[in-house]
Amino acid sequence: MSEERQPQQKNMTEEAFSAWFEMLYTRYADDVLRVSYFYLGDRGKAEDVCHDAFLSLFQHRPELKEGSEKSWLMKVALNRCRDIWRSAWMRRVISGSPMFEMIPGPDTIGQRMEKQEIMAAVNSLPPDFREIFILHYYQGYGISEIAEIAGVAEGTVSSRLSRGRKRLEKILGEGSEQA
Repeated sequence: MSEERQPQQKNMTEEAFSAWFEMLYTRYADDVLRVSYFYLGDRGKAEDVCHDAFLSLFQHRPELKEGSEKSWLMKVALNRCRDIWRSAWMRRVISGSPMFEMIPGPDTIGQRMEKQEIMAAVNSLPPDFREIFILHYYQGYGISEIAEIAGVAEGTVSSRLSRGRKRLEKILGEGSEQA
């Protein structure tokens, strides 16, 4: 491993750390926010999660290898999302309400309804499947990157994607039969 790729955050001067932190925030805050929003369906909570992830980075200064910063931030954010999702407060808020707010766009009502159905179907997946779907299809991560973020084997990621797709096909197929 080359000298410049080794973790050095704890040895940085305050000025160097601030510049490094600002660069990471500029690069990755939008991605962390998007994944958190997709997971939680609440912009305010997603912003809190994003801030928590970066605050954790700032406070703990973990020894991160160059190139692993985004994965670390996503892992922290997803863990925080899981905590919120499990909380009694979130279960009460979501109970009986749609999971995702749809931001109006120029598309047709039919397309909006289809997107809502797909998002509701993804939301109905077990949390482990849902996380992997969000990271792969919404955020564009590869299998090895997802394995690192989720802390599971690559085979597990592939299996969850495959089984999740089958579940989605079944869920969406049942919805179209009822219509």
